[in-house]
Amino acid sequence: MVTTSAVSWRSDREVDAAGAARLSGPSVASSRERALRQRSEGRVRIAASAFGGITRLTDLAEGGALRARLPRGGPGLEAVIVNTAGGVACGDAFSIEAKAGPGAHLTVATPAAEKVYRSDGPCADIQVRLLAEAGARLDWLPQETILFDRARLRRRYEIDLSGTASFLSFEALMLGRLAHGDAMGEGHLEDHWRVRRDGALVFADALRLAGPVGALLARPAVAGGNRALATLLYVAPDAESRLEEARAQLDSARSEAGASAWNGLLCVRLLAPDIETLRRDATSFLMAFRQAPLPRVWAT
Repeated sequence: MVTTSAVSWRSDREVDAAGAARLSGPSVASSRERALRQRSEGRVRIAASAFGGITRLTDLAEGGALRARLPRGGPGLEAVIVNTAGGVACGDAFSIEAKAGPGAHLTVATPAAEKVYRSDGPCADIQVRLLAEAGARLDWLPQETILFDRARLRRRYEIDLSGTASFLSFEALMLGRLAHGDAMGEGHLEDHWRVRRDGALVFADALRLAGPVGALLARPAVAGGNRALATLLYVAPDAESRLEEARAQLDSARSEAGASAWNGLLCVRLLAPDIETLRRDATSFLMAFRQAPLPRVWAT
Protein backbone atom coordinates (compact mmCIF):
# COMPACT_ATOMS: atom_id res chain seq x y z
CA MET A 1 0.00 0.00 0.00
CA VAL A 2 1.36 3.40 -0.93
CA THR A 3 1.00 6.20 1.57
CA THR A 4 1.60 9.73 0.42
CA SER A 5 1.82 12.69 2.73
CA ALA A 6 2.75 16.30 2.15
CA VAL A 7 4.37 18.81 4.40
CA SER A 8 3.24 22.19 3.23
CA TRP A 9 4.34 25.63 4.20
CA ARG A 10 4.30 28.97 2.49
CA SER A 11 7.23 29.43 0.13
CA ASP A 12 9.84 31.79 1.52
CA ARG A 13 10.09 33.36 -1.92
CA GLU A 14 6.37 34.18 -2.07
CA VAL A 15 4.95 37.31 -0.48
CA ASP A 16 1.22 37.96 -0.65
CA ALA A 17 -0.30 41.38 -1.31
CA ALA A 18 -0.86 42.06 2.37
CA GLY A 19 2.71 41.11 3.16
CA ALA A 20 4.00 43.35 0.40
CA ALA A 21 1.99 46.24 1.82
CA ARG A 22 3.46 45.66 5.24
CA LEU A 23 6.97 45.56 3.83
CA SER A 24 6.42 48.92 2.18
CA GLY A 25 5.33 50.47 5.47
CA PRO A 26 7.48 51.92 8.22
CA SER A 27 8.22 48.56 9.87
CA VAL A 28 10.68 47.39 7.21
CA ALA A 29 12.31 44.12 8.18
CA SER A 30 16.00 43.90 8.93
CA SER A 31 18.47 42.53 6.38
CA ARG A 32 18.64 39.30 8.35
CA GLU A 33 14.85 38.88 8.31
CA ARG A 34 14.76 39.53 4.56
CA ALA A 35 17.44 36.89 4.05
CA LEU A 36 15.40 34.40 6.09
CA ARG A 37 12.30 35.15 4.00
CA GLN A 38 14.21 34.40 0.82
CA ARG A 39 15.54 31.07 2.05
CA SER A 40 14.20 27.97 0.34
CA GLU A 41 13.52 24.74 2.20
CA GLY A 42 12.69 21.29 0.90
CA ARG A 43 12.20 17.77 2.19
CA VAL A 44 11.54 14.49 0.46
CA ARG A 45 11.32 10.94 1.79
CA ILE A 46 11.05 7.84 -0.39
CA ALA A 47 10.73 4.20 0.59
CA ALA A 48 10.52 1.13 -1.65
CA SER A 49 9.88 -2.54 -0.92
CA ALA A 50 9.96 -5.73 -2.95
CA PHE A 51 6.78 -7.73 -3.57
CA GLY A 52 7.16 -10.95 -5.51
CA GLY A 53 10.43 -9.77 -7.00
CA ILE A 54 8.96 -6.40 -8.09
CA THR A 55 10.00 -3.19 -6.36
CA ARG A 56 7.14 -0.85 -5.51
CA LEU A 57 6.83 2.51 -3.80
CA THR A 58 5.65 2.16 -0.21
CA ASP A 59 6.07 5.69 1.13
CA LEU A 60 6.49 9.16 -0.31
CA ALA A 61 6.53 12.46 1.57
CA GLU A 62 7.31 15.83 -0.04
CA GLY A 63 7.62 19.32 1.37
CA GLY A 64 8.73 22.75 0.27
CA ALA A 65 10.79 22.98 -2.90
CA LEU A 66 11.61 19.27 -3.31
CA ARG A 67 9.50 16.83 -5.32
CA ALA A 68 9.97 13.21 -6.40
CA ARG A 69 8.94 11.90 -9.80
CA LEU A 70 8.73 8.16 -10.59
CA PRO A 71 9.32 7.33 -14.27
CA ARG A 72 7.84 4.04 -15.41
CA GLY A 73 9.90 1.18 -16.75
CA GLY A 74 13.44 0.03 -16.11
CA PRO A 75 14.77 -2.36 -13.48
CA GLY A 76 13.57 -1.74 -9.97
CA LEU A 77 12.10 1.62 -8.99
CA GLU A 78 13.59 4.90 -10.23
CA ALA A 79 12.99 8.13 -8.32
CA VAL A 80 13.97 11.54 -9.71
CA ILE A 81 14.38 14.34 -7.17
CA VAL A 82 13.33 17.74 -8.55
CA ASN A 83 14.26 21.06 -6.92
CA THR A 84 11.48 23.45 -7.92
CA ALA A 85 13.42 26.40 -6.46
CA GLY A 86 15.63 26.30 -9.55
CA GLY A 87 18.90 25.94 -7.67
CA VAL A 88 20.50 26.34 -4.27
CA ALA A 89 21.13 29.77 -2.74
CA CYS A 90 22.51 31.16 0.51
CA GLY A 91 20.84 29.76 3.61
CA ASP A 92 18.73 27.19 1.73
CA ALA A 93 18.11 23.92 3.58
CA PHE A 94 17.21 20.61 1.93
CA SER A 95 16.89 17.08 3.27
CA ILE A 96 16.50 13.84 1.32
CA GLU A 97 15.84 10.38 2.70
CA ALA A 98 15.64 7.19 0.63
CA LYS A 99 15.11 3.66 1.88
CA ALA A 100 15.27 0.35 0.02
CA GLY A 101 13.52 -2.43 1.94
CA PRO A 102 14.59 -6.11 1.92
CA GLY A 103 15.27 -7.27 -1.65
CA ALA A 104 14.20 -3.96 -3.21
CA HIS A 105 16.06 -2.14 -5.99
CA LEU A 106 15.84 1.66 -5.76
CA THR A 107 17.69 4.19 -7.92
CA VAL A 108 17.66 7.90 -7.02
CA ALA A 109 18.70 10.51 -9.59
CA THR A 110 18.21 14.18 -10.51
CA PRO A 111 16.97 15.58 -13.84
CA ALA A 112 19.86 18.02 -14.38
CA ALA A 113 22.92 19.55 -12.79
CA GLU A 114 22.24 21.29 -9.48
CA LYS A 115 23.49 24.89 -9.39
CA VAL A 116 24.71 26.49 -6.19
CA TYR A 117 24.63 30.28 -6.51
CA ARG A 118 26.70 33.01 -4.93
CA SER A 119 26.03 33.59 -1.23
CA ASP A 120 26.29 36.84 0.68
CA GLY A 121 27.02 34.98 3.91
CA PRO A 122 25.17 31.83 5.06
CA CYS A 123 25.97 28.34 3.81
CA ALA A 124 23.32 26.28 2.08
CA ASP A 125 22.77 22.95 3.84
CA ILE A 126 21.92 19.62 2.21
CA GLN A 127 21.32 16.54 4.36
CA VAL A 128 21.07 13.10 2.72
CA ARG A 129 20.16 9.90 4.57
CA LEU A 130 20.14 6.59 2.70
CA LEU A 131 19.20 3.15 4.00
CA ALA A 132 19.38 -0.29 2.37
CA GLU A 133 18.11 -3.38 4.16
CA ALA A 134 18.95 -7.06 3.67
CA GLY A 135 19.50 -8.01 0.02
CA ALA A 136 18.49 -4.55 -1.21
CA ARG A 137 20.18 -2.54 -3.93
CA LEU A 138 20.31 1.24 -3.63
CA ASP A 139 21.91 3.45 -6.31
CA TRP A 140 22.44 7.15 -5.58
CA LEU A 141 23.13 8.76 -8.97
CA PRO A 142 22.48 12.51 -9.02
CA GLN A 143 23.91 14.58 -11.84
CA GLU A 144 26.75 16.96 -11.12
CA THR A 145 26.65 19.92 -8.73
CA ILE A 146 27.99 23.22 -10.10
CA LEU A 147 29.30 25.81 -7.65
CA PHE A 148 29.33 29.44 -8.79
CA ASP A 149 31.91 31.95 -7.62
CA ARG A 150 31.41 32.73 -3.88
CA ALA A 151 29.00 29.83 -3.45
CA ARG A 152 28.80 28.37 0.05
CA LEU A 153 27.63 24.78 0.45
CA ARG A 154 27.65 22.29 3.29
CA ARG A 155 26.50 18.70 2.68
CA ARG A 156 26.28 15.66 4.92
CA TYR A 157 25.60 12.06 3.87
CA GLU A 158 24.58 9.35 6.35
CA ILE A 159 24.32 5.87 4.83
CA ASP A 160 23.24 2.77 6.76
CA LEU A 161 23.46 -0.60 5.04
CA SER A 162 22.77 -4.23 5.80
CA GLY A 163 25.77 -6.48 5.33
CA THR A 164 23.99 -8.17 2.41
CA ALA A 165 22.87 -4.96 0.71
CA SER A 166 24.48 -3.37 -2.34
CA PHE A 167 25.06 0.40 -2.49
CA LEU A 168 26.45 2.49 -5.34
CA SER A 169 26.85 6.26 -5.24
CA PHE A 170 28.31 8.80 -7.64
CA GLU A 171 28.78 12.46 -6.77
CA ALA A 172 30.43 14.94 -9.16
CA LEU A 173 31.36 18.57 -8.50
CA MET A 174 32.24 21.36 -10.92
CA LEU A 175 33.83 24.41 -9.31
CA GLY A 176 32.96 27.32 -11.57
CA ARG A 177 31.42 27.35 -15.05
CA LEU A 178 34.38 27.27 -17.40
CA ALA A 179 32.17 27.04 -20.50
CA HIS A 180 30.79 30.47 -19.57
CA GLY A 181 34.15 31.91 -18.55
CA ASP A 182 33.15 31.93 -14.87
CA ALA A 183 35.90 30.67 -12.59
CA MET A 184 35.29 30.01 -8.91
CA GLY A 185 37.68 32.30 -7.07
CA GLU A 186 36.27 32.42 -3.54
CA GLY A 187 33.81 30.14 -1.81
CA HIS A 188 33.17 27.46 0.75
CA LEU A 189 32.52 23.73 0.32
CA GLU A 190 32.13 20.99 2.91
CA ASP A 191 31.28 17.39 2.10
CA HIS A 192 30.96 14.84 4.92
CA TRP A 193 30.31 11.14 4.33
CA ARG A 194 29.61 8.43 6.90
CA VAL A 195 28.81 4.88 5.75
CA ARG A 196 27.87 2.14 8.19
CA ARG A 197 27.45 -1.54 7.43
CA ASP A 198 25.57 -3.63 9.99
CA GLY A 199 26.05 -0.68 12.34
CA ALA A 200 29.85 -0.54 11.97
CA LEU A 201 31.50 2.52 10.42
CA VAL A 202 33.29 1.42 7.22
CA PHE A 203 33.79 4.73 5.42
CA ALA A 204 34.34 8.26 6.72
CA ASP A 205 35.35 11.00 4.33
CA ALA A 206 35.46 14.79 4.57
CA LEU A 207 36.35 17.48 2.06
CA ARG A 208 36.64 21.15 2.98
CA LEU A 209 37.63 23.98 0.65
CA ALA A 210 37.30 27.50 2.03
CA GLY A 211 38.42 31.00 1.08
CA PRO A 212 40.50 31.29 -2.10
CA VAL A 213 39.19 28.07 -3.65
CA GLY A 214 40.57 28.88 -7.11
CA ALA A 215 44.08 29.34 -5.75
CA LEU A 216 43.79 26.15 -3.70
CA LEU A 217 42.75 24.11 -6.74
CA ALA A 218 45.73 25.45 -8.69
CA ARG A 219 48.17 23.84 -6.26
CA PRO A 220 49.76 20.63 -7.60
CA ALA A 221 49.14 18.84 -4.30
CA VAL A 222 45.44 19.75 -4.34
CA ALA A 223 44.01 19.56 -7.87
CA GLY A 224 46.73 20.79 -10.22
CA GLY A 225 44.39 23.32 -11.79
CA ASN A 226 41.58 20.84 -12.42
CA ARG A 227 38.06 22.03 -11.58
CA ALA A 228 35.89 18.89 -11.89
CA LEU A 229 36.04 16.11 -9.34
CA ALA A 230 33.98 13.07 -8.47
CA THR A 231 33.80 10.14 -6.08
CA LEU A 232 32.20 6.79 -6.82
CA LEU A 233 31.55 4.50 -3.89
CA TYR A 234 30.46 0.87 -4.11
CA VAL A 235 29.67 -1.05 -0.93
CA ALA A 236 28.60 -4.67 -1.39
CA PRO A 237 29.65 -8.24 -0.53
CA ASP A 238 31.64 -8.43 -3.80
CA ALA A 239 33.10 -4.90 -3.68
CA GLU A 240 36.73 -5.73 -2.95
CA SER A 241 36.81 -8.53 -5.53
CA ARG A 242 35.90 -6.05 -8.30
CA LEU A 243 38.94 -3.79 -7.80
CA GLU A 244 40.93 -5.05 -10.79
CA GLU A 245 37.82 -4.88 -12.97
CA ALA A 246 37.34 -1.24 -11.96
CA ARG A 247 40.97 -0.34 -12.64
CA ALA A 248 40.81 -1.96 -16.08
CA GLN A 249 37.72 0.09 -16.94
CA LEU A 250 39.59 3.27 -15.97
CA ASP A 251 42.51 2.59 -18.32
CA SER A 252 40.92 4.56 -21.17
CA ALA A 253 39.81 7.50 -19.00
CA ARG A 254 41.01 10.97 -19.93
CA SER A 255 40.48 12.12 -16.36
CA GLU A 256 43.02 11.46 -13.65
CA ALA A 257 41.49 8.42 -11.98
CA GLY A 258 42.27 5.86 -9.34
CA ALA A 259 40.53 3.03 -7.51
CA SER A 260 41.10 1.33 -4.17
CA ALA A 261 39.22 -1.22 -2.05
CA TRP A 262 39.04 -1.98 1.67
CA ASN A 263 36.48 -2.66 4.42
CA GLY A 264 34.10 -4.29 1.95
CA LEU A 265 33.94 -1.23 -0.29
CA LEU A 266 35.38 0.09 -3.54
CA CYS A 267 36.18 3.78 -4.03
CA VAL A 268 36.95 5.50 -7.35
CA ARG A 269 38.17 9.10 -7.58
CA LEU A 270 38.09 11.19 -10.76
CA LEU A 271 39.71 14.58 -11.44
CA ALA A 272 39.38 16.49 -14.72
CA PRO A 273 39.85 19.99 -16.15
CA ASP A 274 36.16 20.25 -17.12
CA ILE A 275 32.86 18.57 -16.43
CA GLU A 276 32.47 17.29 -20.01
CA THR A 277 35.63 15.16 -19.71
CA LEU A 278 34.68 13.88 -16.28
CA ARG A 279 31.09 13.15 -17.27
CA ARG A 280 32.17 11.20 -20.36
CA ASP A 281 34.55 9.03 -18.33
CA ALA A 282 32.05 8.56 -15.52
CA THR A 283 29.23 7.60 -17.88
CA SER A 284 31.38 4.98 -19.58
CA PHE A 285 32.54 3.57 -16.25
CA LEU A 286 29.11 3.50 -14.62
CA MET A 287 27.44 1.74 -17.54
CA ALA A 288 30.12 -0.95 -17.63
CA PHE A 289 30.38 -1.36 -13.86
CA ARG A 290 26.62 -1.44 -13.24
CA GLN A 291 26.02 -3.58 -16.34
CA ALA A 292 22.87 -1.54 -16.84
CA PRO A 293 21.86 1.74 -18.49
CA LEU A 294 22.08 4.93 -16.50
CA PRO A 295 18.85 6.62 -15.34
CA ARG A 296 17.02 8.01 -18.36
CA VAL A 297 17.24 11.58 -17.07
CA TRP A 298 21.01 11.46 -17.62
CA ALA A 299 20.39 11.30 -21.37
CA THR A 300 17.98 14.26 -21.57
